[in-house]
Amino acid sequence: MTLTITQQLIAIGAGSALIMLALWALQLRTKDAGVVDVAWAGCLGLSAILASITGEGELARRILIGVIGGIWGLRLASHLLFDRVLKGPEDGRYQMMREQFGPRINPIMLAFFEAQALLVVILCAPFLLAASAADPAPTLSDILGAALWLVGITGETTADRQLVRFKRDPANSGKVCDVGLWRYSRHPNYFFEWLMWCAFAIVALPADYGWLGLSAPALILLFVLKLTGIPPTEARAIRSRGEAYRRYQWTTSAFFPWFPREDTR
Repeated sequence: MTLTITQQLIAIGAGSALIMLALWALQLRTKDAGVVDVAWAGCLGLSAILASITGEGELARRILIGVIGGIWGLRLASHLLFDRVLKGPEDGRYQMMREQFGPRINPIMLAFFEAQALLVVILCAPFLLAASAADPAPTLSDILGAALWLVGITGETTADRQLVRFKRDPANSGKVCDVGLWRYSRHPNYFFEWLMWCAFAIVALPADYGWLGLSAPALILLFVLKLTGIPPTEARAIRSRGEAYRRYQWTTSAFFPWFPREDTR
């Protein structure tokens, strides 16, 4: 069964909104809103698979976007679920929200959860566009996108594993993770995540209005650099690690990997 992009958007939007509503109700009992991040990644991964199955475009490209989008989303969702949510405690961002809004937190959290559903609808654009492109595949953009995605998934998986390994070592308690990829970027997981969104947008370029897919990596970059990514993460890190993290900020690139500099302050 094939669907138009409008029909796909309606299905993705309705499904994501219902999932977010159910998980908001769940966090009323668990007091852990971290499930919203799991659902965000999972819904986007499923949207790539849906686009692949129901798209009207070239089969090879639909398979490509379904595989790379699906693997990205479901891997990230499982990582967040098993390495953060199930192991607790609640992510510091949501703890800060509870402190800030107090008794008003439940309706505000509901709006936040449903905003993530809206974000799924916006960010799935590269998946839907790629799955609608009728040009014979593979094109140069398909090959470049697949190669960039491979770099991104390898880098993000490696960064996640290095951070988990660092945290599990009792000798590192209270220390800043500055080993492996974390020596060259304070947020290598975010960087490689963004690379994969660039890859999705590149695969979507052969579609009519394929350039609209570039809005997804641009939006991801905005959120990471200015809104929900680096700023609150580093604010919590300074609160918990103080001068050690300030030193890390001075010596290590925030986002794009680069060689560390000496602390000459």
